[in-house]
Amino acid sequence: MQDPTAPDDRGPDGTPDGPPGGRGTRGRRPRPPGGKALTRLVQELERTGRGRQAAAAVDRAVPGLGGSRRQELITEAVGPPEVRPPARDRAPRPPTAEDGREAGAPPPREAAERVRAGAADAESLAVVYRETAERLAAPPRAPGPVWRSLGPWTVPGGQTYGLSRVNVSGRISAIAVDPGNGAHLLAGAAGGGIWESTDRGASWAPRTDDAATLTTGALAFDPAAPGTVLAGTGEGNAWSWLGTGVIRSTDGGTTWAPLCTDPFTGQGFYDLAFDPTRPGTVLAGTTAGLYGSADGGASWTLRRAGATWSVALSANGEALAARSDGLFRSDDGGAGWLPVTLPTPGSLPYARFAAAVAPSDPGVAYAWAADADHVARLWRRSGGTAWARIPVPPGLDTGQAWYDWFLGVAPDRADQVYLGAIDVYRGDRTGTTWSWQDVSTRETGGDSIHPDQHALAFEPGAPGVVYVGNDGGLFRSPDRGVHWEDLNHGLVIGEFEYLAQDHASDTWLLGGTQDNGTNRWTGSPSWTHVQDGDGGDCAVNRDDPRTVFHTFYDMSLERSRTRGDFGTWTEVSPPVPAGEAALFYPPLETSATAGRTVAFGGGALYVSRNDAGSWKRLPFPAPGVGSAMYVPHADEVLVGTTRGRLYRTRWQGGAWSPLTALATPRADAWVSDIHVDPADTDRIWVTHSTIGGGRIWHSADGGATWDDRSAGLPPLPLNAVEVDPLDRDRLWVAADLGVYRSTDAGAGWEPFADRLPNALVGDIVLHPNARLLRAGTRNRGVWEIPVDGPVDG
Repeated sequence: MQDPTAPDDRGPDGTPDGPPGGRGTRGRRPRPPGGKALTRLVQELERTGRGRQAAAAVDRAVPGLGGSRRQELITEAVGPPEVRPPARDRAPRPPTAEDGREAGAPPPREAAERVRAGAADAESLAVVYRETAERLAAPPRAPGPVWRSLGPWTVPGGQTYGLSRVNVSGRISAIAVDPGNGAHLLAGAAGGGIWESTDRGASWAPRTDDAATLTTGALAFDPAAPGTVLAGTGEGNAWSWLGTGVIRSTDGGTTWAPLCTDPFTGQGFYDLAFDPTRPGTVLAGTTAGLYGSADGGASWTLRRAGATWSVALSANGEALAARSDGLFRSDDGGAGWLPVTLPTPGSLPYARFAAAVAPSDPGVAYAWAADADHVARLWRRSGGTAWARIPVPPGLDTGQAWYDWFLGVAPDRADQVYLGAIDVYRGDRTGTTWSWQDVSTRETGGDSIHPDQHALAFEPGAPGVVYVGNDGGLFRSPDRGVHWEDLNHGLVIGEFEYLAQDHASDTWLLGGTQDNGTNRWTGSPSWTHVQDGDGGDCAVNRDDPRTVFHTFYDMSLERSRTRGDFGTWTEVSPPVPAGEAALFYPPLETSATAGRTVAFGGGALYVSRNDAGSWKRLPFPAPGVGSAMYVPHADEVLVGTTRGRLYRTRWQGGAWSPLTALATPRADAWVSDIHVDPADTDRIWVTHSTIGGGRIWHSADGGATWDDRSAGLPPLPLNAVEVDPLDRDRLWVAADLGVYRSTDAGAGWEPFADRLPNALVGDIVLHPNARLLRAGTRNRGVWEIPVDGPVDG
């Protein structure tokens, strides 16, 4: 088992990313069960009011944790129960796919009504996302401004756990190589859609930007007809609830169309595989079960309920399925399944499991699991029947097995296997002895690649060529993992959390990205990597844009006086009391006008008037966790919490006043953004990410009363708001899907998304001088659009 107190974001030198002592000088918070990835997932679910799904995600990732410890983990992620949004998806509802039973998606109108009422079951949410995506993909009513990509086309100098640096892009969840053409690749980004390359990854083209969902969990070519490819939507590792079923391409992956929705609406895919001995037979592993199809994926039958991570089919017609309840075997195309008895199977249910059959000898197979106690277990079958446990690589970390996991056997060597966890290991058997190499992290020389492994593929006809997909993108080895090259040029799948800008320059942005650090744009399609780790919120001093700030996860803050050049960051975190809650990415703001005020939100509000040189801690009047802030000028700060409360402090008589409460526009709803008019601070806009009620509110009297301005918007979470300083009635909001514009102070809304991919939009910033709106998306990079086109565009 892993050391539960070990840091899980090592830097290039093997030390924790970010400042020494990630929360001030007290030392980094111990890694929770399931790792940082689980903390992020829990927060993502809780921010929209899906407490039941958050609890289920914890149970899947850390089986047997127990109710009290599960609640502790959720509390560590988003704060104590009294400050969390209510579990709105606990309302009585019919059985759903995520329960592991057959379920049909509700009709669109019923689904929208359920979501508006706060019943956030996965099927209803997925239907609403699908219907919204279809509307956004429709042609615009009249000519108008269009979005264009700012990249990153690539990010050089990305992080590894070894000595070398690599170009990175974003999280890859699936890889498929054309069985008839080794130069033809397909890559699935977790939330960034399907990408195609015809030159072994030297160049890429996006193929599903207008699809109902860009979340991708599995890809499979039909070996009998390589022009046919299936993709399972909904990424099992994280974005499972956005799944809308199976889509198909009949031209090798260039164009795609829906093939089926039921029974997969609201599920995430882990694996898809064609049976090479039975034309039309396909098996699928999803978050809800093991499924089979006899008609090429058009219709499906649930064979076993419960999470199924891996399906392996061999040339002799055998199928293996690795599931939460063990390993199962079928000899009849997946119609019937029998359990496989494994020696020393460990405690059940498994946290993660994978199976593979050796292509060169179908009698040899492997099973690779992390049990309920996160003990790694590896078995080998020889002769087609006898399974034996074999040693695992020394130093293996299973802390994020639910998220980082794959297994593959070399196409030409039955005794060479690849194991993916946080690192990639290659095992070679000589006689009865196994030797292991960490082929992704080299401390003494050679190539390293990004950590957190998700997908593996081999090139047909070239068994030494290995493809690996991870949180940093796609990588290729020509020699079985000895050397690596990145394939991240033109793979525009950066997963941006927040953006910050320099108002004096229209070609400068700073953005925090999931597991790929903080990156800077200065007009080139290639962005500059300026810091490692998990990139969070960012900010710029309005008076002196050379002074910039970025955050890691937790209450870890750094400042640069050179516009963020790599190596110029200094830790300036506030002293945070031990045990105080904070979001994974705490909100950070600097003054929107003049001055050196910096605000940082955790289990209290932390305010500085000297660029984070010193701090004042202002406790919330009621227990809370800061989730959004705004600093209209140097003497005033507003902060919102995950519970929906709003507070204000002002600089008075040489000190900050205690936080005073404004009226709460919507109780128990996660405040996702705040905007205050610097010229009239009584005019306030607030957005919520919790579904089931109003999600954008306006006050004209300083927060004493509020008007709900959500009518006309889809019933999806809202994440950010920007107001035009030249026209206070003109504003934009970023939603989990799309950007929307109002020209009448929120009385009416229209999509503002022409040519913007159907990805989650986490943040928007308006450049007031260049008149450009920028959007940071999850897994489709950063986009911009001129805002002064025709009002009906």
